[in-house]
Amino acid sequence: MAEGGSQRVDWVDAAKGICIIFVVMMHSTLGTEKAANATGWMGHVVEFARPFRMPDFFMISGLFLAQVIDRPWRRYLDRKVVHFFYFYILWLTIQFAFKAPGMAAEAGSWHAPLSEYLLAYVQPFGTLWFIYMLPVMFVITRALREARVPWQATLAAAAVLHLAPIHTGSVLIDEFSSRYVFFFSGYIFAARAFALAAWARTHLPLGLAGLGAWALVNGTLVALGFADQPLVSLALGTAGALAVIVTAALLTESGLARPLVHCGENSIVIYLAFFLPMAVTRIVLLKTGIITDIGTISLLVTTAGVLGPLILFEIVRRTGQGWFLFRRPAWARLEPETPRPRAPQAAE
Repeated sequence: MAEGGSQRVDWVDAAKGICIIFVVMMHSTLGTEKAANATGWMGHVVEFARPFRMPDFFMISGLFLAQVIDRPWRRYLDRKVVHFFYFYILWLTIQFAFKAPGMAAEAGSWHAPLSEYLLAYVQPFGTLWFIYMLPVMFVITRALREARVPWQATLAAAAVLHLAPIHTGSVLIDEFSSRYVFFFSGYIFAARAFALAAWARTHLPLGLAGLGAWALVNGTLVALGFADQPLVSLALGTAGALAVIVTAALLTESGLARPLVHCGENSIVIYLAFFLPMAVTRIVLLKTGIITDIGTISLLVTTAGVLGPLILFEIVRRTGQGWFLFRRPAWARLEPETPRPRAPQAAE
């Protein structure tokens, strides 16, 4: 779903691959445990990743913003707003096509799913909230830049929003308040993130030692129940995002990151389409009872959630049918797609 022929940055894609796997893992594991009314060992992995799973995704999303933020507004809106809203609306509709019959049966009328569908245009729906939120952050960051607001003031305000107990019930407000500090940090400190990755690739022992220390601290604070404390959550989110960068850099340098890079290259494909193979696999495994261990079921559901969209994308690529699922058609663009040299980036 990259716009145009962008070059890739291997460790960035590996980091995105790590993040998207953790996202699918969370939904797969929590959904399986809820359906089975039981817990499994995968729940501990999900809890370990909770402090940094979404912070790193947002930080990575901001890394290349400095290279495109001064584009003409029309092009900027096309790439950073229309691009994501097209896929949000499309996959929102696809998800409701599968879920609406069950929602209508449960409520006793079709009014409920229709109301929920319309509400989803102002209240981001389910797993799709991330790609609803990104355009908001892109536009706000551009507006703050044009207003010449000092980045230090923006960063401080974003940190305050994260620390404040903001729970309005609005996904847009609550998630923006909680996540913007990480997105903006990725934008402002991109050069330092790339420097950290470069350092890690040439300092393997120190990188591994640092990751070990981080994992111990992160795991301990999660186990003690401190991870949600305001200052702790900010520190763990930042440290975890940096740890994912170091991990991605080390795996890339060692030549072990190819599967993660492939997932990262197609992270938005996985994010959009994982709900269906995840749900089908969970239902089949729980209904058949072939496997009884909840942790193992959660792992298999996660695997299906990751591989299913990649298989679908490969079918689309090979057959040339269904490109609209993962690539915007001409009518959904503010300006024609024109190939041109571009700075290295993971995806837009």
